[in-house]
Amino acid sequence: MKGAICCLAMCVLAGCGSPGFVPDDFELSSGFETAEFRVRPITVADAEKDYEAVMESIEIIHSSFLDDSWPIESFTLEENRRDLAAKERKFERRHSFTYTVVSPDESQVLGCVYINNGIGGPDAAVFMWVRRSVHDAGLDSLLEAAVREWMERDWPFEWIVYPGRTGVQPEVG
Repeated sequence: MKGAICCLAMCVLAGCGSPGFVPDDFELSSGFETAEFRVRPITVADAEKDYEAVMESIEIIHSSFLDDSWPIESFTLEENRRDLAAKERKFERRHSFTYTVVSPDESQVLGCVYINNGIGGPDAAVFMWVRRSVHDAGLDSLLEAAVREWMERDWPFEWIVYPGRTGVQPEVG
């Protein structure tokens, strides 16, 4: 039951299933790059490397999403391919935006960033995670700082929330 309640709260904050939430004339960001990582739109071609990162990081993902229902231990590579195909379609339709976080040479997926329509107040809800092997080395805080700067600089939102992260969180209820 805890997972269902958390999932509902995440969907309320993230506008699950909401239509496009950026202006039609807004040019979607292709991402950004730092010395430590590159952030770019995720595609089905990323499935194998993404799957490896997801399965290494289940506990971190559950904590980042405030939900323990995805992924589950039995999650398969084929399910990941279908999930990434759905994320690509949502990106194309401007319903939500999933970016992969990769090493500068793209040899490894390091995590993901999800930009969703916020409802009940915020313009957008941003979730992110990094894989266990780089989380423990401090990449999570570097990614969060870079994503916050990117959101302020390149996205058309006035009120952005980062559920499960530090900072001002809206009250739900």
